[in-house]
Amino acid sequence: MQAQVPYLEEMISLLKQLIATPSLSLAEDKTADLLQKTLEDFGVESVERIKNNVLAKNRYFDENKPTILLNSHHDTVKANKGYTRDPHAADVEGDTLYGLGSNDAGGPLVSLLGTFLHFYGKENLSHNLLFCASAEEETSGKTGIALAKKSFPPIAFGIIGEPTQTDLAIAEKGLIVIDAVANGKAGHAAREEGINAIYIALKDIEWIKNYDFSQVSPTLGKVKMSVTQIEAGYQHNVVPDECKFVIDVRTTDAYNNKKTFEILQANTQSTLKARSLRLNPSSIAATHPIVLAGQKMGKKAYGSVTLSDQSLLDIPSLKCGPGDSARSHTPDEYIKLSEIAEGIKTYIGLLDNLPIQAS
Repeated sequence: MQAQVPYLEEMISLLKQLIATPSLSLAEDKTADLLQKTLEDFGVESVERIKNNVLAKNRYFDENKPTILLNSHHDTVKANKGYTRDPHAADVEGDTLYGLGSNDAGGPLVSLLGTFLHFYGKENLSHNLLFCASAEEETSGKTGIALAKKSFPPIAFGIIGEPTQTDLAIAEKGLIVIDAVANGKAGHAAREEGINAIYIALKDIEWIKNYDFSQVSPTLGKVKMSVTQIEAGYQHNVVPDECKFVIDVRTTDAYNNKKTFEILQANTQSTLKARSLRLNPSSIAATHPIVLAGQKMGKKAYGSVTLSDQSLLDIPSLKCGPGDSARSHTPDEYIKLSEIAEGIKTYIGLLDNLPIQAS
């Protein structure tokens, strides 16, 4: 059964090489070299390298047709101390391939690449394909897909390769990390002096804890806000004049990041500063042809709480791929070879089941 899957053995071999090649986010040049060479060795004529992002178009690319983005990333996080195996050994035991980045997102990446190669030389496709192996996804870096997308042609929609058990994540939460500072006035703790910044912060934290945004996303639910760090005071007998705290905000497609931040600013006394508003929520319509194609194949549609390169793209996109998100960033990360076979079959099926005009 697996031997009938296009490019399966070649993609498993490539994934082993990727695992064996360290590709820590912001230092992925060696895996970019490997991906570029692989595409060229398969006869792909349109390979483009933008920093450590590797792009390619199908042979009969036609500017008059809609373009589908096939994107996944080749960088990894740092191997954590819980590993009992060499994270770069690419060991195979039965149906299981172990190694850093095997699940997140090596399996989805090579499955998308095998899919791209399957369609690469076909004439008369109803759509173009743009393959992009992006860098810096794990750090949301500015020279990852944020840079590569500046060279993209107009994109109708994207398939983002991440481990979803090949189900369809049709919406994804965004992220805002906010540094907040409550300002008071110093004074002696034994006398009625000063304005305690901690008490100002507590009022704001209580509001953050209890506030419900009026609009609720049908796929992602409520915007979620959590205060995750706090710091104040330097001496037991001095009323603190400053209290710093950090707010983790998981946004939904009911509000963009800018609007969410404005609501927080309007309802708190503390000074708020967002580290970035770049990581926006993303979604694709439940009635979009690619979603309907997946549901026709028996795939489940759901909303995802984890971030991907979708957050930096301003196009309709869904997240789909082999592997399980629960394995990502865990010790002794792995993916099953049968999952890679299922990934390639799923991606090909999605594209084969599209209507004549992908839009």
